[in-house]
Amino acid sequence: MNSDELGFLGGLRSKTVTQSTYDRIKLDIVFGELLPGQKLTLQSMKSQYSASVSILRETLNRLASDGFVTASPQRGFFVTPVSKQDLIEIGGLRTLLECHAIKESIQNGDHDWEGRVVSAYHKLKIEEAKMLSGDESDKGTWKQRDWEFHLATISACNSTNLLSLHAIIFAKYLRYQFLVLTHRGDAAALEHKQLCEAALQRDSQEAERILTQHITGGVNHALDAMWPHPQLIAES
Repeated sequence: MNSDELGFLGGLRSKTVTQSTYDRIKLDIVFGELLPGQKLTLQSMKSQYSASVSILRETLNRLASDGFVTASPQRGFFVTPVSKQDLIEIGGLRTLLECHAIKESIQNGDHDWEGRVVSAYHKLKIEEAKMLSGDESDKGTWKQRDWEFHLATISACNSTNLLSLHAIIFAKYLRYQFLVLTHRGDAAALEHKQLCEAALQRDSQEAERILTQHITGGVNHALDAMWPHPQLIAES
């Protein structure tokens, strides 16, 4: 998968150097190209991202405000470390935001919204079938379809602020997924099917129940897979 396919990360479609630099570094953090705890030096990043020191400094400060980078006046910039508590908090925030958004979408969604949900689920189901058959050659596309499905289910919430906040939290959640890239198999696939059905049946209570179970299951699976994990720099 090309790194510009995840639309919630900006998509590298910006015309400005500052925004495209932000998107590229953020993508590299989420995809694990820049590892948790890694020091980010302005001089070494100049050639890698074809950006000036001033743009890089501005970009890293912005990423620090979004929680993807940590900044220290004495030590410089570092990729934000991973930790159990951080993952648990991210899962809780995703549950809070996404459950509210899907409730609003179920209430407000029209036939076009239903079509987006059905189409996104169909594409996700194809990728899940590949994964379940043992074909794990394109995990990036699988996560892309996962994102598209969850976005479709909440896309009628009528709140750009909510969608923007959710995108940041989902990106942080996805970083943990890409660091390990494990999957829950049949359990997650079934939850996606049930969530699609509940949304189309306009059963917001059932949709929130399934979604909460789905996110909690994903967090617990990642926790089990990541700790202890010697290749990751984590704060216990």
